[in-house]
Amino acid sequence: MAAGDLYVQGARVWIPDCVEVWRVAEITRGYKEGDAILHLQLEDGSALAYPIEFQLPPLCNPDCLSGTDDLVALSYLHEPAVLHSLRRRFLEANAIYTYCGIILVAVNPYKPLPIYEEEVIYAYSGHEMGGMDPHIFALAEEAYKQMVRFGKNQSLIISGESGAGKTVSAKYAMRYFTAVGGCLGDSSMEEKVLASSPIMEAFGNAKTTRNDNSSRFGKYIEIGFSQMHVTGATIKTYLLEKSRVTFQAKAERNYHIFYQLCASATLPELQGLGLRGAESFHYTCQGQCTAAQSTNDAADLDSTRHAFLLLGVPEADQLELFSILAAILHLGNIVVRGRDRRGDGCFVEPADEALGLFCALLGVEASQVMRWLCHSKLVTAGETYLKPLSRQQALDSRDALAKHMYGQVFRWMVSRVNRALRSLEGHHTSIGILDIYGFEMFELNSFEQFCINYANEKLQQLFNLHVFKLEQEEYVTEEIPWVFVDFCDNQPCIELIEGRLGILDLLNEECKMPQGSDGSWAQKLYQTHVSSSHFQKPKRPMDAFVVCHFAGKVEYQCDGFVEKNRDAVPEELVGLLRASKSALLAELFLEEGDGPMSLQSRRSSGPRVAGRPSRRSLPSSQKSKKSISSQFKASLNRLMETLGSTTAHYIRCIKPNDGKQPFVFDCRRVVEQLRACGVLETIRISASGYPSRWTYQEFLERYRALVSREELMGTDKKQICSLALERLLQDPSKYQCGKSKVFFRAGQVAYLEELRYRRLRAACTLLQRHLRGWLARRHFGQARAAAVCLQRHARGMLARRFARTLRRTRAAVMLQKTLRTVLARRSYLRVRQAVITIQAFARGMFARRLYQQMVWHQKAVVIQAAVRGWLARTHYARLRGAVVYLQCCYRRVRACRELRRLRVEARSVEHYKQLHRGMEIKVIQLQCRLDEQAQEKQRLMEQLSGLNAAHAEEVQRLRAEMQRLREDVARDTQVQQLQERLAELERHSVKSCLGQEVEELRQRLAEAEAMKLQLGEERDALIQRMLEQSQDLEEQHQRAARESQGLLQELEEERARYQSLVQEYTRLEQGYENLRDEVAFHRGLEERWQPVPEGPQPSGEAALNGGVGQDSFEKAYLLLLGQLNTVSEELARTREELRRAKAPVEPEERKPLDFLKRRNIAEMLGLGRSPEKVAVDDDLKHAYDAVQVANRLLASQLREEKQQHEEEVEGLHLDICSLKQLSQQQAALIQDLQRHQGQEGLQHHVLRLKEENWELAQKLEKQERTALKLQKQLRAYAKQIQELTVKREATGSAQEMSASAVVPSRSPVVPSLAGLSQAMLAWKMEDKGRIIKAIVTDYKPQSNPGALPDLPAYILFLCFRHADHCCDEPRARSLLDAAIDAIKRVMKKHSDDFDVVALWLGNTCRLLNCLRQYSQDESYWQGNTARQNEHRLQNVDPQSSCHSLGALAVQLYQQLIRTAEKDLKPMIVAAMLESEPIQGLSSSCPPGHRRSLAAPAHTLPELLQQLGSFRAALDRHGLAPSVGHQALRQLLFLVSGTTLNYLLLRKDTCSWSRGIQLRYNISQLEQWLRAEGLQQSGACEVLEPLVQAAQLLQVKKVTEEDAGALCSLCTVLSPQQVVKILRAYTPAVGLEERISPSFISSVEQLLDQHGRGPSQLLVDTSHLFPVHLPFTASPLHLDELRIPDALDLAFLVRL
Repeated sequence: MAAGDLYVQGARVWIPDCVEVWRVAEITRGYKEGDAILHLQLEDGSALAYPIEFQLPPLCNPDCLSGTDDLVALSYLHEPAVLHSLRRRFLEANAIYTYCGIILVAVNPYKPLPIYEEEVIYAYSGHEMGGMDPHIFALAEEAYKQMVRFGKNQSLIISGESGAGKTVSAKYAMRYFTAVGGCLGDSSMEEKVLASSPIMEAFGNAKTTRNDNSSRFGKYIEIGFSQMHVTGATIKTYLLEKSRVTFQAKAERNYHIFYQLCASATLPELQGLGLRGAESFHYTCQGQCTAAQSTNDAADLDSTRHAFLLLGVPEADQLELFSILAAILHLGNIVVRGRDRRGDGCFVEPADEALGLFCALLGVEASQVMRWLCHSKLVTAGETYLKPLSRQQALDSRDALAKHMYGQVFRWMVSRVNRALRSLEGHHTSIGILDIYGFEMFELNSFEQFCINYANEKLQQLFNLHVFKLEQEEYVTEEIPWVFVDFCDNQPCIELIEGRLGILDLLNEECKMPQGSDGSWAQKLYQTHVSSSHFQKPKRPMDAFVVCHFAGKVEYQCDGFVEKNRDAVPEELVGLLRASKSALLAELFLEEGDGPMSLQSRRSSGPRVAGRPSRRSLPSSQKSKKSISSQFKASLNRLMETLGSTTAHYIRCIKPNDGKQPFVFDCRRVVEQLRACGVLETIRISASGYPSRWTYQEFLERYRALVSREELMGTDKKQICSLALERLLQDPSKYQCGKSKVFFRAGQVAYLEELRYRRLRAACTLLQRHLRGWLARRHFGQARAAAVCLQRHARGMLARRFARTLRRTRAAVMLQKTLRTVLARRSYLRVRQAVITIQAFARGMFARRLYQQMVWHQKAVVIQAAVRGWLARTHYARLRGAVVYLQCCYRRVRACRELRRLRVEARSVEHYKQLHRGMEIKVIQLQCRLDEQAQEKQRLMEQLSGLNAAHAEEVQRLRAEMQRLREDVARDTQVQQLQERLAELERHSVKSCLGQEVEELRQRLAEAEAMKLQLGEERDALIQRMLEQSQDLEEQHQRAARESQGLLQELEEERARYQSLVQEYTRLEQGYENLRDEVAFHRGLEERWQPVPEGPQPSGEAALNGGVGQDSFEKAYLLLLGQLNTVSEELARTREELRRAKAPVEPEERKPLDFLKRRNIAEMLGLGRSPEKVAVDDDLKHAYDAVQVANRLLASQLREEKQQHEEEVEGLHLDICSLKQLSQQQAALIQDLQRHQGQEGLQHHVLRLKEENWELAQKLEKQERTALKLQKQLRAYAKQIQELTVKREATGSAQEMSASAVVPSRSPVVPSLAGLSQAMLAWKMEDKGRIIKAIVTDYKPQSNPGALPDLPAYILFLCFRHADHCCDEPRARSLLDAAIDAIKRVMKKHSDDFDVVALWLGNTCRLLNCLRQYSQDESYWQGNTARQNEHRLQNVDPQSSCHSLGALAVQLYQQLIRTAEKDLKPMIVAAMLESEPIQGLSSSCPPGHRRSLAAPAHTLPELLQQLGSFRAALDRHGLAPSVGHQALRQLLFLVSGTTLNYLLLRKDTCSWSRGIQLRYNISQLEQWLRAEGLQQSGACEVLEPLVQAAQLLQVKKVTEEDAGALCSLCTVLSPQQVVKILRAYTPAVGLEERISPSFISSVEQLLDQHGRGPSQLLVDTSHLFPVHLPFTASPLHLDELRIPDALDLAFLVRL
């Protein structure tokens, strides 16, 4: 492509600028080949003629590519494009991280940003590197994922200038690895790894002019992993800047630890160190900056000491270490004075305070220190000389000792940290973090800068090889033919430094020379390397040299190189320290193996000592000494080997300005660092090949508008792209088609974007033309329609006016006609009325006359009718008499004739024959009957003979029995007498018993009346007291009403804190369970279930032993309980005896012999009683029956009176309890109000004591009621036993008692009505384990189809009722405790199974509701039926059990939410952000973003289906609807928060098209909520932030009015979230304009003025709303519960 096609009018280019480095200019005249000048226009409007000397200025990238996440994705890869993208992202989007290939560029914002919270860590965890916005967490996740996936060691190489943020980046990376990797085995390893940072910073960081916390050493932190978990760490350090201990430049400080000690000098444990302010010590005041603005030295020392404790360094070792550091400070204050002006000798005053403190702290002799500070020892072959030092030499020796001591302290500190972080089992893989100094170039560069730049040369070489290798591998994988170009290799520069006869070799050789100096070494350098291209000699005559590094030329001053490389320290002073009394100091200098020493000799007290030198004084150690450069070179080579064996990930930290101002971008400083850190080299290597790479799918989605219709006919995407590119880019060398991607040369994507823009512009023009034509036609049609409408309305108005005139005329005529009609009618009516009046009078007269005539006529007719009637009646009577006489005569004649005829007929033969025929029939009938009677007689005779035979046999048997009985007649007579006496005694006893009972009942009734009166008086007194207190309560309630709102808020906070405490308790309890399991495993199997007595033992010894320490009331209670148990057992035995006595009598009464039924046994035996005795016995029997009836009547009346009395007493007790509860609530309210005003601890203690007193009072009242009940039951049982004893004596002593009577339980059995179930399951203590195993541990709902979902809860409650029925509270508590423990164990085993958690949450809530429903609290009885009220708990208070079950329910609810979150989290981002239900919007996304190539793993229907399955599971397991609503609200909060967090962390999602997709997805969620009936559950409110974010992406964002509307729209989003979305918003190319910074600033100001919304950036998705578990009464009757046989609970007896 020719340059003229690119440099056209309107194109933008970059031109150099002395201030901004590069400026943008627009071409005003197209460029042609051969032009010497390029006509440009600057941004300020001025024209510029740019001369073209060697090459054209670089072109600008399209606006859609500017600010991309990856700099390699830029179409034009050059320095100004990189600088502009970084600047735009940093200033406009506040994005400090940017990818550049494999490099993460991090720009220091100099301002804390909310992008490092724990939520951000988990947001980046598990995602690909290109799936989220650039971040150090994304790079750390990539390293962690590659380590886990491929099992290869990884490394993060962090470099940059001082103050660029290397140390902070390393800390964030360590924090990410420890958070994501967790810890294996040692739970504190994560804290130890993080605790190493403050220690390393305290001892290795210092304030410089560029950074307040600059690392003055390099470190490589290797974090070990085993099974994806952190197992330990190792720290390696490089080149500590020891010279800073003794010297600091202006505005700089020494290491932090010295200032921390000085700031904390007033601490009691540091009083003996002689510390003062930092300005009092020579080693800390040279920089004239003893305090830093961003540090708090005293607080930092506390952090350092705490970190030491975490790493296992005890307080004693810390104090000893601080003593050594204080001694170093005092060493710097030792004053050395010269003896004369020539400076031949020096001395130290013995009374020097600093010298005394130094010696006292280190435990050395002051005289020895004075001597060897001012003298040195010379050792020859046979003699030793003592040489005095000059004052300057003595000061240098003092400073060398201080630096050596600090170096040893630093090394010891690193070894202790490594020892604490070392893992015993080792590690399989590791991730290293290299925090090393970047390239440095100052005005004065010394030995430290040379070593630093040498290390950066080595790292840059490794980086170049790595980048080039990755670039080549990409082309080889895609099978792209590409010429392997050369890259800038810095191997010659490295050879200059470390090669044979290189700079380091010459320096080491010079250090070995006795008289070696910096000048001679410089001359050797000039002579050896003057011909090297990377070595230059400065023009000025000075001892310096220039090295051409990859980042630029650096001039080094030779002064101090030789001395620093030697790192000499007087051996005599070191020997003194070795002999110190301090154990730690001796350990420091004994541990140094091959540290550099100056001279080694024996001590000598004289000026000259002659003698044979010992082995220690031989100078052979000088040969084994290693210089600093040699050590650094060796460690650097080892580091290179380590990094070469790992997969490297690079982080380049950039310092945007030298003033440490937040979000200020200095282009000149940034360009210098970009050139030095290798970012531009990466760009150059990428630009030499095919930097722009697109998959075929992405290319088609983006450039479908450029593909022709014929090309789209193909099915192969690669073929379609090839044909389109062959037509669009006619030069085949500008692109290459690989296996899965298409590769472009630099600038080709920009050209394609230009073509796409033109095509879209032409299409938009066509659309606008047609649209404008349609608008014009529509406007004309509207105007024509308007004219027609106007005409229609005008004509209508005229027509209406004419019609109005016609109507008025017609109205006038109508009025006239009506008026005339009225007048005529009025006259007519007047005449008519007169005529009618006349006619009325006339007609009345005529009518009266006619009436008079009619009356007269009627009277005449009446008279005539009476006369004629009398005449007719008289005639009729006469005729009737004559007719009757004639009839009588005729009938008499006929009767005579019939008589005569019958007499003649009777005398005839036929009549007799007829009579005899009837008699024959009767005779035959009598003969038949006679035959039948004969047969019956024969049958009876046979039967009688059989009976006689049987009777004879029976008589024979009875006679034998009679003979035996006659022999015992004396005894029978005695038996008869006893029976008579017994009857008499029964009669007397019944009478006496009845009298006694009646008297006793009367006494009890009197007592009850007296007690009733007494309780009435007490109730009146209490009511009076309540009335007196009502006024005070009203005043207090008025005061409390004003604070009710605040108390409600505090209640919600307390509930949230309580649930967090419950969650923490769950975690601690889980740890306790783990420890208990381990102890049980080591100790062996122990007995799990120990039999416990089900009820109180009646034994007196046990009562005495158990009653130690009890009061008299408890002893009486136990005694009554024992008596009650004894009576109960006796009653059960008596009933069993009666049942067995009746058993043999009943078959005898059912024998089929009639004679045994008719006869009396006494008569058959001959012992029949006389009639008089029988009559007496009958009378006694009837009397006894009557007495029994009266007794039962009196007993029923007594029971009614007792029941009425108990109800009245219970009502009075309830009144008392309500009054007490009211007073308790009043006291609690007053205490709550006072708690905020006084001391919280004392108020809590007083409140707790009052609550305990109230609970004890309630227990006392309950025990009193229980004692009264037991006394009543005892009296009733005594009466029953007395009656049963009398009956047993009456039945006789011949019946034996059964010894094997089976009693189901030792507890007293309360008599119940026959046929009604008591709704309980009888169980024993030894059955507890079987019950828990059957209904909790091994319970499977699928094995019991059709059963209730909360069946285990009902079974547990039935067992609890049995324990309550038996008054056995310990057994009830132990059952519930065992059930709770079993449920927790099941949850531990099935913590990831949502159905199991929902099942036991439902059962726990049901059991809790049952305990409340059947408790003594009347507030829970409202929905109960009469049968349910009969099953209430009577003896056991379930309040404490309700608290335990409530806490368990909250734990299960939280576990349910966590389990659901595990299933939902992988689906949320894919379903809400990545899926595209509206097709065709993805092509509007700008190019250059790292997007995932695969389709979304989950869609929105799958997410809704998962939510539906959760809700179905909750309904299936019987949970209350409100609990399901709260759970779904929590889950939708997770969906909303996670989606919003990822929206804030991904720049590619902040666009108009993504807002449309997101709003559609939210509407689908809201529609699902409405379909499920959950719109009132509060779930829609938690979606509101996401709705506002989607609307924010769609609204207009240009003018000030838009800013105001936007602020009024975003009422739930925080200001940080709004600004983050605006900064990350990506406009559609060619359709929208980029949001201006001024608009974002105005929005920030408006939001600050409103001051609303939360302050955090990301939503805390781990937040749990306080859960409310409602009370729902069970409609099921307990006696109707069906227990399946599959549960194997046959050992439970249902009562």
